[in-house]
Amino acid sequence: MLIKVNGEEIEVAEGSTIQEVIDKTSAPYTPGSILCLIKGKKELEKNINKYKIKTTKGSIILQLVEDSDAKELIDFWKDSYEKFDGLNIRWSTSNEVAIGPVVTDLEPTADEYDYYENDVVLSLSSFSNESTHLIFIKENVTNVYSVPPYNKGVFAKIIGGKKTLDKLNDDDKVTSIEPIVERSTTTDTASVSDLSIELKEGNELYTYVSLDINEKSPICDEHLFSIIKDGRIKVSYDSDSFLGFYELEGLEKPKEDTTPRTRGTITVRNSGKGVGKLYIYRENRVLTPNHTTVGKIRDGMEIIDIAKENDFITIVSEQQRIMTLNTTQAETSKLLESMGIEHVREGVVDDDAIIVEQTPKFTVDVLKEGKLVTKGISKDKLCSIQLYPEAYRSTWYFRKLTGLLENPIGELKVHFAVPGMKLTIFEGDKKNAKGLVPEKTPETVVKAGEIGITNMSAKNMGLIGIRSEDNHEFGPTAESFSATNIVGLVCSNFEIIEKLKEGEILYVTESMS
Repeated sequence: MLIKVNGEEIEVAEGSTIQEVIDKTSAPYTPGSILCLIKGKKELEKNINKYKIKTTKGSIILQLVEDSDAKELIDFWKDSYEKFDGLNIRWSTSNEVAIGPVVTDLEPTADEYDYYENDVVLSLSSFSNESTHLIFIKENVTNVYSVPPYNKGVFAKIIGGKKTLDKLNDDDKVTSIEPIVERSTTTDTASVSDLSIELKEGNELYTYVSLDINEKSPICDEHLFSIIKDGRIKVSYDSDSFLGFYELEGLEKPKEDTTPRTRGTITVRNSGKGVGKLYIYRENRVLTPNHTTVGKIRDGMEIIDIAKENDFITIVSEQQRIMTLNTTQAETSKLLESMGIEHVREGVVDDDAIIVEQTPKFTVDVLKEGKLVTKGISKDKLCSIQLYPEAYRSTWYFRKLTGLLENPIGELKVHFAVPGMKLTIFEGDKKNAKGLVPEKTPETVVKAGEIGITNMSAKNMGLIGIRSEDNHEFGPTAESFSATNIVGLVCSNFEIIEKLKEGEILYVTESMS
């Protein structure tokens, strides 16, 4: 049987399941993500109410009328619009433009009617159904168009391309006619996650969404990459006009390229309430300087249209993120060689050294320069840490301060360290620490290796500290227990912390266990 998978027609055995088809086609799909299943072309097109007619002078957009009297005409159009593809402009006057002819089963009438600017009419010229034309009304007119006995022959309105209409003459022709798929078109389409469902003849299956990044927004592009985890993205909010992804809300980003927010556009809010939120648009929205454009959906809008809050979507970027942190120098050399990018090693340059910094930081800049400089350290200089989810505000602050929100390696800069004190304090950020209410405060003891943050009840809020031995009186930043939030624990290479000096950097990565 013939079906479509991500827009491509394939032949599969009768009774094939979604899982079997994914395996056969190697279609991109991350387990746990939603899929879009459409029964077939007619099932999709029955909901379409806009069409784009492309001509040699430009495009014209039609929207079908909602009058019940026009139902027969609309049904005819949906079944037969392809007949007008490739036809010439038959005539053009100050009042109208005609495309045709085609042969139909429609019957003409001889009545005179009033027509209005932007009406689209089916006309049976010379009262013959062998000479059916599409008439675009340019100015109000009263005429006998030999129309079928339904709604004066009017089945649509012109909603775009008036300038194109004025340019057309009988030397022009129609180059294509395309249904315009909008979010409302696919609202009846099934969102499925059961891979054992058997597919039927004519079914259309969509497994993933692909995107192109906007090279004019290199910093905010990385924000997008950071939200995509393990090849998928989780919906935080859905509305008629957009999907929202709020995982990194509050992470400030600069204003970069701003464009009209057309259907399929991906933006990051760069200022105001909700800064850091990511949006994918289902419907057109006006340009605003508060949204940086980071990309555009290439394929898979069918999935965007049906996704709901808390759904996971498999997502593929044509340009993969170039992020080398927490990989070895050897692994990065192999990757960059395959991409034709020069690799310059700094710091510890051994093959097994762990990369903790890269220059340039951003994927687009790496591609433009054709060179990447990486700084390596030995494995025993990298601390693995575990963060406590119950200290929600504190873990967010810690990840934001260190860079772990967007990168696999974070940095802490030593603010205060005195040999023998068994205490190391790292720089904080008072501005971002203002919301650090007391949470997960210690009760009787702070254990060696626990990571503490001074909360907003103390003057030095935001400082981060780690003790090298247990303490029953003060937290890791030398504050009282009530002013201390315990955010996590150092899991490996703990002994290097006590050797750090003021101004030096501690590199950390989150433990996966």
